[in-house]
Amino acid sequence: MTTTPSGAGDRLVQVGAIVFFIGALATLVTVAPLFLGTEPFPPIAYGVCMFMGVGFLIAGVGVVRSVWLSSPKRAAGRT
Repeated sequence: MTTTPSGAGDRLVQVGAIVFFIGALATLVTVAPLFLGTEPFPPIAYGVCMFMGVGFLIAGVGVVRSVWLSSPKRAAGRT
């Protein structure tokens, strides 16, 4: 049974998830005026929606880092 190093990319995945959900919430808030018939938000609000992509990228880096540090070749070099 092999164990992966704890926390190799876990923190990046957690931060990425938080940033992603902030972007998702901003997207819901930004799209709501289109359905409610009210005045749209300023362009900066649409920029905050890009946090979804940034959060996804951060989480992806965390996953790649976890896989990289727990690969069998690298684990053999640590022992």
